[in-house]
Amino acid sequence: MIRLPYRKLLPLALIIHSLAFCWLQANSLPGQKTGLSTYAIQPQRIVWMSPEGVEHPDTLLKANAGQSTIKHIHPPFVLSPGENSGSIILDFGTQISGYLEIFTPGFKKSDGPRKLRVRFGESVAETSAELGERGAQNDHALRDQILKLPWFGKRMIGPSGFRFVRLDAIEGGPSVPMLEVRAMLQIRDVPYLGSFECPDERLNKIWQTGAWTVHLNMQDYLWDGIKRDRLVWLGDMHPEVSVISAVFGHNEVVPKSLDLMKTTTRPTQWINNISSYSMWWVIIHHDWYQLYGDLDYLKEQKDYLQKLLPHLAKHIDENGSEALRDGIRFLDWPTKANEKAVHEGLQALMVMTMDKGARLMDLLDDPATAELCRTAESKLRQHVPEVSGRKSPAALNLLAGLRKADAVAAELMAGGPKDLSTFYGYYVLCALGEAGETNAALDMISQYWGGMLDLGATTFWEDFDLEWTKNAARIDEPVPEGKDDIHGDYGAYCYKGFRHSFCHGWAGGPTAFLSHHVLGIQPAAPGFAKVRIQPNLGRLDWAEGSYPTPKGLIKVRHERQADGSIKSTIQTPPGVQQVD
Repeated sequence: MIRLPYRKLLPLALIIHSLAFCWLQANSLPGQKTGLSTYAIQPQRIVWMSPEGVEHPDTLLKANAGQSTIKHIHPPFVLSPGENSGSIILDFGTQISGYLEIFTPGFKKSDGPRKLRVRFGESVAETSAELGERGAQNDHALRDQILKLPWFGKRMIGPSGFRFVRLDAIEGGPSVPMLEVRAMLQIRDVPYLGSFECPDERLNKIWQTGAWTVHLNMQDYLWDGIKRDRLVWLGDMHPEVSVISAVFGHNEVVPKSLDLMKTTTRPTQWINNISSYSMWWVIIHHDWYQLYGDLDYLKEQKDYLQKLLPHLAKHIDENGSEALRDGIRFLDWPTKANEKAVHEGLQALMVMTMDKGARLMDLLDDPATAELCRTAESKLRQHVPEVSGRKSPAALNLLAGLRKADAVAAELMAGGPKDLSTFYGYYVLCALGEAGETNAALDMISQYWGGMLDLGATTFWEDFDLEWTKNAARIDEPVPEGKDDIHGDYGAYCYKGFRHSFCHGWAGGPTAFLSHHVLGIQPAAPGFAKVRIQPNLGRLDWAEGSYPTPKGLIKVRHERQADGSIKSTIQTPPGVQQVD
């Protein structure tokens, strides 16, 4: 069994997959490689079980064959019905995107089929929720099902995103014997090339957790969440792409997902029906080119950009204000109902989009569209929106150069992690870095993202508020009497209660921030032909790590000297020139 989540996964599954694909081609049968590998994960512990109706639960924690057998390695685990039917909750140790497999022995056929209720959960509490209770639902992925189990066979249930599973015998039915229950993790079998380490183990764990959160969402396409929505949301992709570049390097899931949105959305429509998400499509393409220097791929976007950028430019009024009124106006969830904050943020995003759009069109030899973008950017800069006092749009305004760093930094640091979101928290961190406030950013990472770890999280959530934690129980234990259920009792908008996604790719931002800002690694020319390395240790005495580039790994170690200066040891691969 593999160790999760950071061991390099074995390549055997990929070899077998390739051979199968070759056989399909040779026999003229349709087949498509998914790029995903599957690994069996057995339960790590029993969280809870009913006092009656459970036999041989320890069998589930022992090594088994992964095959139904006539003679058994261990006595079958059995759930029996009754006045209080047998039930058990299993913990697989980490969030998983994939399936559950149940192996059954022979049983008395005359009793009829064996039925079992299976409930997935990203928290222990979710596994015990009834459909409709505090947001518990079967949208996107079925998390609550009653199954028929085969005689001497295997039943696969899913897919879903989960860490915990509850199994219940069905009242009135026969007992349910099981030889083995295991999770089947589906994941892209790609190595962790990037790394980050410092003397603060909490920050190290946050870097790793952000990487794992995004890795789980690298399915056939780059998803937002593994339980909900399991869709390509373009704005969500920007923090995810930043993490992928810092951890895995170039991966096909990014252009594949960008192209899907281009194919399914006309350039005069908004991607995902959200105007800001069409802007993020432009920004991601700019960043992707800087990271990997693939001009041929960029040229494939020319026609779409030539239509999208003028369409965006039409949504600027005579005063230079964004006028994006024909789609969903959205930055992040906490600012959703604050029109002043949304306008402030969209104005900054428009400036950033026109700036990067002009650069892209210069590369694509379209001076007319490039000039249109520069004219639009200049017009937009004449309008500075009224300050809303919210951190998400303030961060974008600093990054867009619409407001001065010292004034914005004071707003971002006010109240510490208050008014952060797991999505735009990434841009708050980046803005604090731009303002030279590295310590404030590190403290926010530790308090806010670390607050999820303190509650038992192994991945980062769709949204989070430290206020929720004051009387909250951990997510990996049953909720005690008198404690709040942080999963079922909180949330807003589309993520109320158990509908809340606890593995959401946009929440991985600290991983990218620690690699890009603290290690200080940034491309200074497309494809890392040149690199700029400017460490920002803040309160840390040292930091070291690696960063994947198209030319190989960059490795750095930065150490604070007695006089306060930073000594850096840097290894760059051939073809990468370091510049100041």
